[in-house]
Amino acid sequence: MTDVKESRSRRQKRRQRIYFTLMGTCLLLILLAWNVVRLWSTTAAVVMSAIAAVIPPTAAILANWGEDG
Repeated sequence: MTDVKESRSRRQKRRQRIYFTLMGTCLLLILLAWNVVRLWSTTAAVVMSAIAAVIPPTAAILANWGEDG
């Protein structure tokens, strides 16, 4: 391994991939919770929604982790 830092564009692409993956997961959880799961279990749908509510701030934190600004 070397001490050379990863290029800025490569870091940017990785951060974008992480962000969009998490936000896509959030959207999928909401859609599944309130269009499919609620028909069988309202409690499960609420739990899925609560998990989805935590994902956006987590995605923003992870996408900006270690950036100098």
